[in-house]
Amino acid sequence: MLKVRPYRALGSSMAGHGHTNDRADPDRLGDAEARMRRSELGLRYRDLLDHLPAAIYVEELNGEDRVADVSAGITDLLGIHPNEWITGSSVWIDAIHPDDRARVQAANTRSDETGEPFHVEYRALHRDGREVWIRDDAVLVTDEDGRSYWLGVMLDVTALVSARQDLEHAENRYGALVEQIPAIVYVDVADEHMTSTYVSPQIEAILGVEPREYLEDPELWSRLLHPEDREEAVETYLRGRASGEPFTFEYRLVARDGRTVWFRDSAIVLPDAEGQPSLIQGVMLDITERREAERQVAFLAYHDKLTGLPNRVFFEEMLELGLARARRHDLGVAVVAFDLDEFKLVNDSLGHEAGDALLLALAERLREATRETDLVARPGGDELLLLLTDLDLTPPVPDGDDGAVVAAESVAIRVQEAMQAPFEVDGTELYLTGSMGISTYPADADDAAGLMKNADVAMFRSKKSGPGGYATHRLDDGDAIQLLSLTTRLRKAVEQRSWTLHYQPLVALDSERAFGVEALIRWPEPGGGLVPPGDFIPLAEEMGLIEAIGEWVLEELCRQDELWRSEGLTLDLGFNLSPRQLFHEQLVDTIVRKIDEHRIEPQRLTAEITESTAMTDPERTRVVLNRLHEAGIRLALDDFGTGYSSLARLREMPVDVLKIDRTFVRGVDADPQNASMVSAMVALASNLGMSTLAEGIETQEELRVLIERGCQLGQGFLFSRPIPGEEILAAHRRAGLRALAGGSADASVSA
Repeated sequence: MLKVRPYRALGSSMAGHGHTNDRADPDRLGDAEARMRRSELGLRYRDLLDHLPAAIYVEELNGEDRVADVSAGITDLLGIHPNEWITGSSVWIDAIHPDDRARVQAANTRSDETGEPFHVEYRALHRDGREVWIRDDAVLVTDEDGRSYWLGVMLDVTALVSARQDLEHAENRYGALVEQIPAIVYVDVADEHMTSTYVSPQIEAILGVEPREYLEDPELWSRLLHPEDREEAVETYLRGRASGEPFTFEYRLVARDGRTVWFRDSAIVLPDAEGQPSLIQGVMLDITERREAERQVAFLAYHDKLTGLPNRVFFEEMLELGLARARRHDLGVAVVAFDLDEFKLVNDSLGHEAGDALLLALAERLREATRETDLVARPGGDELLLLLTDLDLTPPVPDGDDGAVVAAESVAIRVQEAMQAPFEVDGTELYLTGSMGISTYPADADDAAGLMKNADVAMFRSKKSGPGGYATHRLDDGDAIQLLSLTTRLRKAVEQRSWTLHYQPLVALDSERAFGVEALIRWPEPGGGLVPPGDFIPLAEEMGLIEAIGEWVLEELCRQDELWRSEGLTLDLGFNLSPRQLFHEQLVDTIVRKIDEHRIEPQRLTAEITESTAMTDPERTRVVLNRLHEAGIRLALDDFGTGYSSLARLREMPVDVLKIDRTFVRGVDADPQNASMVSAMVALASNLGMSTLAEGIETQEELRVLIERGCQLGQGFLFSRPIPGEEILAAHRRAGLRALAGGSADASVSA
């Protein structure tokens, strides 16, 4: 049985263990008086013990583990009467919680065998069913007769254990929380060594450093600091520790695998009882992704996303700096504008991914062709800019151009040489050229805006002279300036849709009856007159604006047709497709959607392409024309006879009408060769199941020969110039417009 038991009336046994005084000493008093005094003293002690909020016990160590005594506190503690506790041989053991019993018995046995104090905390079961936590402490004492006793005290520590468990639970919960957040939490001693007392496990995942290693090496943090950040980071930490104020700073650490990790370190300083800095608690948040995003944003603000080259903003800033330095040191600056010839054809034929790959290769070639100090930039599209700074202005030869011009032209020549090798894109070799324009300071401009404008002007002049060349700006570049102005106005016209459509009647030659119209775009000048289509259509094609213009033409044509039909006028509708429009992937869907929206029968629509367009990429042309034909739309091949088309290719295309170019119609009555050409074209069309339409008919003699040669349809000034839609409607209202509606020739529209 266990030996930790209660305290009997502290008579002889307890009084003899050091609890006597002179007045109660048996050697000085009579035996009766001594016994009485000892009895009174014992009663007083007993009363005191019974009122303590604990159970005091005495257990005799005699081989039988007999409980000698227990105080009344045992009843409050476990609901057991002292007599039951003393007489029952297993009451104490039975009261211990089953889950703790073996542990307590083992501790009790060890104390019995060694005589060491008994200190155990365990659960016991109160008679009312409650679970009580007990702190049981006992020591071995010996009385004057040599008998040994365990003298102990049992305290109810349920509230203390509960509080401790709550605290442990809170610590575990918050510890788990700390260890789950994606940051490193640390606690340092605010000493000169920056000693760490805690660091969260995330340090291993983020930096590859074990927490134990970090805690054992006070200098590890400073060694991990990026060399460029070390001095400032350490100074910030020490300054924050000394001030006692919260501090936040950002720095880089080098992880064990060599990665550079950015941290935002936020810390507070905890004072001791005297108000002096004691501990530093901080959180190191990994902000590498944020820093990289900020770097990317900053990079993209000044660089082209595709090529990584500087953009226009960066170029202009560097140009301003270069000019400022040139003015101070009497040096030259040159700007070279570069535009890739036929880049849009690459995009249209091979796709935009191929175009992007080409631009990347081009950027690399331009870098190789320029000095390390020169700047290559991409403002957008296929346009690039070169900046040459710190140029010697001294002419290389007497009476020659200054050094800035010579240096820029030598760069242009190196670029031309670099362009001679083919570009390989998607397994296809492409031989391409680029046009360049050069402007220099101080020869022809003294500010950034002027240099860039003049370089563009010179580049346009170079393009007019032919592909693959370069031109240096001259003060008399009037034509180029006009062309540059036209591009600006063209962009505004697209935004404002400042166009109009004119319509030229299409006529059946034998009866001179009009059966339809061809829609022709016109661009009114602000001061009156019209910009010739030959001036702006090729430019719109080159600038990538033709799709927007073509869609406007189709929408306006459909709107005009609705208005005519509301007045009883139904006509066939012809419109032109440029090469870029023809190869646009949404072309067929756009046309079908428009005619559905305006309730137009597809067979009344005729899409016209030029012979040269058809031969640019015959296979793709055939695919697109087949799709249009399947949608019910008629097809016309314009300017036939000028594009050297292959008859084999022509047979594969679903063309309905061959339009004979005006160069063969003009003077056909007086030129036997032209007359023979017309006869051959009519025969060819007839054999292929196509109709023929002659363009540019101006005289009755031309009309007569065309009819004789078998041509069925025509258009030209003999019948009508292109006129606005409201004039056609006005003529219809005035005279019934029988010619346009299918009546006699005398009602045809005239100029």
